[in-house]
Amino acid sequence: MAYDLLLTGGDVFGAGRADLAVSGGRIAAVGAGLARDAHAVVDVAGLLVTPGLIDLHTHVGPGYWGIEPDPIAWYSGVTTWVDAGSAGAYTLDGLCRAVAGADVRVPVLLNISAVGLAGRTGESRDLAACDAGLAIETVLAHRELIRGVKVRIDRETVGANGVEPLRRGVAVGDACGIPVMVHIGTAPPGLDEVLDLLRPGDIVTHCASGIAAPLGPAVHAARERGVLLDIGHGSGGFAFDVLERQIAAGLAPDTVSTDLHARSVHGPVFDLPTTMAKLLAAGLPLTEVITAATAGPARALGLPGGTLDVGAPADLAVFRIEEGPFEVVDAHRQVRQAPLRLVNEATYVAGRRLVPRLPAPAAPWIPLTPAQRAALDRRERDVRALLTAPLVGADGLAEQFPRPTRSP
Repeated sequence: MAYDLLLTGGDVFGAGRADLAVSGGRIAAVGAGLARDAHAVVDVAGLLVTPGLIDLHTHVGPGYWGIEPDPIAWYSGVTTWVDAGSAGAYTLDGLCRAVAGADVRVPVLLNISAVGLAGRTGESRDLAACDAGLAIETVLAHRELIRGVKVRIDRETVGANGVEPLRRGVAVGDACGIPVMVHIGTAPPGLDEVLDLLRPGDIVTHCASGIAAPLGPAVHAARERGVLLDIGHGSGGFAFDVLERQIAAGLAPDTVSTDLHARSVHGPVFDLPTTMAKLLAAGLPLTEVITAATAGPARALGLPGGTLDVGAPADLAVFRIEEGPFEVVDAHRQVRQAPLRLVNEATYVAGRRLVPRLPAPAAPWIPLTPAQRAALDRRERDVRALLTAPLVGADGLAEQFPRPTRSP
């Protein structure tokens, strides 16, 4: 029986030089010299084949922060976009409608605040919106979709409510058997008070935040009892100096995610491969970084994918490895040099190659620097010039409907 897709001669992550076959949306075989019996055969010699990347922290729902995933997924290798709290119980249906036609997978972390992230912040200042019973009902009604609870804990978000929204989020997690992801930021509440509430399998995002600076004994204690550390870069949640001190202290992140949203997509984050390059710049090895963007997040939320084992979903990313050094920058404009970067050549979801999509313009409420605005204008001009020029000349065309030959 012919395979649907066969990738040949690539460096398959975890398997070395091998072919990879896909049938029925799943990985059918991995090995050297597979039979060239496939509907589509793609030569990926010299390229790295990884599981489709899983971004554990994104915002793709409607509201202040949301972006469309497909226009970024096709060139970044990210096949699963975990929406981390854009929607609460009141707004989940809107998120579902927004991503219903997406080519990528979008599991959800339900915001403990029923209003979600319709605005910039403040969603947990009204404790009436942090209705644990309603959140439990919502999770139970959407078991396959909702993989965890998201709680943002910082001064602006919770106001005078302290860690009470997190207590309620943990109660939902206990009732439903799912993890809680907690956003950390500006105190109060204090970081130790936040970390002390977390259970094994719960996730601290923005774990290398220059604002929260999670470096004390409470961080070690949380890690020792099984709390996971997630990068969650975002527009203000990642600092090189904090990450470097964490790595030196044995607190390397368990997962690498972008917190990609409308305020970070044009910088400083850009995409997940760029964020991965920042971890390489901090000294982590490539194998560890890829695992933190594939198998790590899959384990954290019990998601399909993250592996190239036979029978796994055929969510695949094909990368070219470019040798550096490459300049990379954190949320506070600290600069480091990455030794290499991954440049995406193709992205597949369930064995189907994602096609190019153009991104939407930045929303009018998003603050952009003059340099960012100029770069977006330049990109638009470049795309327009590319698409308005004829694709090929006469030598590149065929006479599709030949004229009849007429006798003289």
